[in-house]
Amino acid sequence: MMYPVPDNEVERVAAVETYHVTDTLPELSYDDIAELAAQICQCPVGLINIIADTREWLKAKYGLPPDLTYLPRGTACSTAICQSDLLTVPDLAKDERFADQAAVKGEPHFRFYCGMPLINTEGYALGTVCVFDFEPRKLTFEQSESLRRLSRQTMAQLELRRKLIELSGARQALESEKTRSDELLLNILPAKIADELKTRNEVEPRHYDSVTIMFTDFKGFTRIAEASEPRTLVNDLNQYFSAFDEIIEHHNLEKLKTIGDAYMCAGGLPEENRTHSVDACRAALEIQEFMTRANRQREKMRLQPWELRIGLNTGPVMAGVVGKKKFTYDIWGDAVNVAARIESNGEAGRIALSESTYHRVKDQFECEHRGLIEAKNKGLLDMYFLNRINSESSRD
Repeated sequence: MMYPVPDNEVERVAAVETYHVTDTLPELSYDDIAELAAQICQCPVGLINIIADTREWLKAKYGLPPDLTYLPRGTACSTAICQSDLLTVPDLAKDERFADQAAVKGEPHFRFYCGMPLINTEGYALGTVCVFDFEPRKLTFEQSESLRRLSRQTMAQLELRRKLIELSGARQALESEKTRSDELLLNILPAKIADELKTRNEVEPRHYDSVTIMFTDFKGFTRIAEASEPRTLVNDLNQYFSAFDEIIEHHNLEKLKTIGDAYMCAGGLPEENRTHSVDACRAALEIQEFMTRANRQREKMRLQPWELRIGLNTGPVMAGVVGKKKFTYDIWGDAVNVAARIESNGEAGRIALSESTYHRVKDQFECEHRGLIEAKNKGLLDMYFLNRINSESSRD
């Protein structure tokens, strides 16, 4: 069946979709308007009809079966949305535009129609508020005016609906952006510190009596960098540091930063614990094992190995957040400097321990005494190598 369409049909249908009203459950506020339209106009049928692309969605109905939710596009309402004011058809059976319609020729034998288009503020007709009768008739002036008022009231309900949908979308977007912001913050700050920053807009510097600091770097990295393609170099670093991230997280350590080929993390903060020295040693052994496997694979591919040095020290530090636009959670103190010296004076492929860390873990791990070393700006430092977990201390 052919039916007229508005000149702006494509835009009109798009506008209808912004209200998310088709295929929705009945709502009392709309049902009341449909019933009121029928009663004021003294008609047996009243509708709020939303005209979609190919269907007419009966958002509210009075006088029709409750299971009837939509009609194929092409009723008198499809004609009504092509104009800006009431469409009144005193006798549908005598109007050539509608005489052959199924609901006119057959059941329920509609004869009278009056519909007012629902026009939004952008000028798009979304549908109609309309009434039907089974007998030819006319409306009084007052009834026609009432139908116009009910159309405006319906349109106000629809606009409120759209505003609520837009508000919900904005809220969801805001929540999504907040979640993304929180995730980004957690990528650079420990969860406890991130919560404090969000709550207080600052982080109070804190002293820790005992933490274990780990430094790693790659021997001959400058030479490796000069011989590698930039993309390959970055990809390799990313692969290794990402593996380190997973390992230290598993052992309850906190990543602090990377600088070039150097990687720094610590145990015992921001949540204090008594196992940080053992945790750090276990993480160091797992990192060492990972790099051994990685270098075996590189050897098969005839690639230069990446030889890792690891150094650990245990002692007191101050911790806090620095920066306003790019936050960094960092630690300071002599214990940090000692850890750096222990690492830089270590040997490739081995894990170096300070005397302080050694005495805390010697019962759980097999270590060997390296002896005193001359460390820059620190004088003589006693150093040990961590070899493996004691067999009686090993665990899954």
